[in-house]
Amino acid sequence: MTAAAEEVRAGARADEEHRSDVCVVGAGPAGLTLALLLLKSGLRVTVVERSRSHQREFRGEILQPGAMTVLDRLGVLAGARERGCHEHDRFRLVEQDRVLLDIDYRALPAPYDHLLSIPQSHLLTELLLHCARFAGFEYVDGCRVNALLRDERGRITGAAADGHVFHSKVVVGADGRFSKVRRLAGIEAGRTEAFDQDVLWFKLTRHEPQAAHDVRVFRSAGTSPVLAYGSWPDRIQVGWTLPHGGYKNVVAEGLDHVKAQLSKAVPAYADLIAEQITSLRDLSLLDVFSGRAERWAADGLVLMGDAAHTHSPIGAQGINLSVQDAVVLHPLLVESVGRGDASAAFLSRFEERRAPDIATMMRLQGMQSKAMLSTGTFATRVRPKLAAVVKHTPVYRKVLRTIAFGNPSIEVAEGLFTTGR
Repeated sequence: MTAAAEEVRAGARADEEHRSDVCVVGAGPAGLTLALLLLKSGLRVTVVERSRSHQREFRGEILQPGAMTVLDRLGVLAGARERGCHEHDRFRLVEQDRVLLDIDYRALPAPYDHLLSIPQSHLLTELLLHCARFAGFEYVDGCRVNALLRDERGRITGAAADGHVFHSKVVVGADGRFSKVRRLAGIEAGRTEAFDQDVLWFKLTRHEPQAAHDVRVFRSAGTSPVLAYGSWPDRIQVGWTLPHGGYKNVVAEGLDHVKAQLSKAVPAYADLIAEQITSLRDLSLLDVFSGRAERWAADGLVLMGDAAHTHSPIGAQGINLSVQDAVVLHPLLVESVGRGDASAAFLSRFEERRAPDIATMMRLQGMQSKAMLSTGTFATRVRPKLAAVVKHTPVYRKVLRTIAFGNPSIEVAEGLFTTGR
């Protein structure tokens, strides 16, 4: 457990009841960013997290410029960066030595003219430390929510978890794509198999500094595309795409077959794969799907981040969208608490405001998926030439800014802050 977590949960007893304005379930980027915004606005916030430590392995660690902008406004980005990170200039689709698609983030205005690979533990630690400065903040980790509290009218008034009882005016489900809060509320996940693929994920340790500062997708004839990028301090994150449900067929051939296929797909890392992948336990299967919950609100409850809308890892949008969710939801919750209105009708305004942005990003992810995974003459010969032409048009710049920043009108409602901390 981190020192920050120890500090904010000190004195909590298993049999005590907790009271706050907002109970956030899930201490990921979405939940902690929202908590910090609400605390700066004078609200009392309890964050409940099932894990006892965020010093664990995360796959998603790419920050888009949009998320960086928000975190910088909150004073969090600099401290998170100081803990260690890597900047990446481009997102490239590579077939052998040929670049089929080149998205250059340096074309964006500084200082957010890059992708940032930063361990989630660095970001979460910094967010937690900032939250801990507020007397109205309570953090309870190692605690699994197992029930939602309801009043005589059926309105949600809090949550129960491992002996703790959390009373609040609003419960926020920020507990990820397999959200327990969503299930307890009886809300369908709305899962779709839009991408028809899985990803086999693993990390390699570099023996020397990486020269290229790109997030790259490698394609090779006869193999599935592979995503790779430098991860702090000396790792390479690698994701091998497979047909949905195809993992069993691949591993049935044995570990040597898996390593041979990976080496063929990314020959630059063949020696590292041969040396460092010694067991199938070194590989982690990620079930890729997209989804949008059938509704994002109930009386006393609102869902955000992956609990409300789930995305493919393609395009590195998970953290970006979650952090921006917090920015959009923040003023709505301040108003909800102030008015004493936590009805589904009021809280559903979050979905109304955010749904168009989510739909746009899902369409863009579909386009990115086709660009990376499609094969044939058009993909390998025509598309690179077409992309080179489009790169110099306003359409390219508009798409790049949308991928990087999302909805440009999303801004932190600093006018609601009651403190500058």
